[in-house]
Amino acid sequence: MIDLRSDTVTRPVPGMRRAMYTAEVGDDVYGEDFLVNELQEKVAGLLGMEAGLFVPSGTMSNQLAIRSHTQPGDELICDYNSHIFNYEGGAPALLSGVQLHPLDSEHGILNLEQISAALRPKDHHFAQTSLIALENTHNRAGGVVFPLPVIEEISTFAHEHNILMHLDGARLMHAVIASGLDPAAYGEQFDSVSLCFSKALGAPIGSVLSGSTTFIDKAHRFRKIFGGGMRQVGILAAACLYALENHVERLAEDHYRAKQLALTCQALGVLEHDLAWTQTNMVILAFPDGDAARWESELKKAGLLVSAVNDQRIRMVTHLDFDDDQLRNAKEILKKTIG
Repeated sequence: MIDLRSDTVTRPVPGMRRAMYTAEVGDDVYGEDFLVNELQEKVAGLLGMEAGLFVPSGTMSNQLAIRSHTQPGDELICDYNSHIFNYEGGAPALLSGVQLHPLDSEHGILNLEQISAALRPKDHHFAQTSLIALENTHNRAGGVVFPLPVIEEISTFAHEHNILMHLDGARLMHAVIASGLDPAAYGEQFDSVSLCFSKALGAPIGSVLSGSTTFIDKAHRFRKIFGGGMRQVGILAAACLYALENHVERLAEDHYRAKQLALTCQALGVLEHDLAWTQTNMVILAFPDGDAARWESELKKAGLLVSAVNDQRIRMVTHLDFDDDQLRNAKEILKKTIG
């Protein structure tokens, strides 16, 4: 069975397993796990940040950022299709008392005009915007890379208005490889960045939240409150360090294979948008008749697992465990099943 449901389905490669098995561990709650400290410092350094904090998941990382950047009653501007708005269980309201102000975007890319128009008047009747959250790459938009010049415009505007910036960079390294930019080029535009290791980078678990030393100290306290303190967790940090050293440059292979799948889907007439919007490791298929679930089932019968994200869209995600042989087979399955 070929599994393209998500890039979270990967398994640790032998080298990663060896790194985990041989990891020297300490108690991270005491700050004594060497590998956790190394990971936090390395990720923060890559992003041009002062400090980092290792957490179990991308959702916790995003929610720690929101809780640390805001006060109850504040408002957060985000994209209507963002992960924070759709897939984090209403956590901003529950954990931070924050109101979300989601905006419609084109291909997941908010622009300055939209954000400027969405700011509330300086009036006690209105929630005040204290945080803007962007997503790069954008999941529901199909792995689209958020253009750096647009981010720079939004960041400049936000900081002129004393509004903080958070990046849900769960798949940021895909954007780095696709754009050819240094991670710090993105990081310097934000007050915090979340980077996930259990998706594109092929580790079994973990995200790192980065920001200023003061911010991370605050987030560390909330990590404890949210139940995210971990003990001898160097075995997981070792996997993340291995991923950083070995799995970043190879993301270009995932992009190539996604493009090949997209070409096949385009020929079959089911690619959602122009080929140019398949920019990283996701391919979105469109079924306007609302029968995406049926096609998901038919493809599964043929040996290809995909995800119907709603009644009209199917997502395929290339990843570490998807090789050229599987690419050839997946293309044939698509042709025989949909064609």
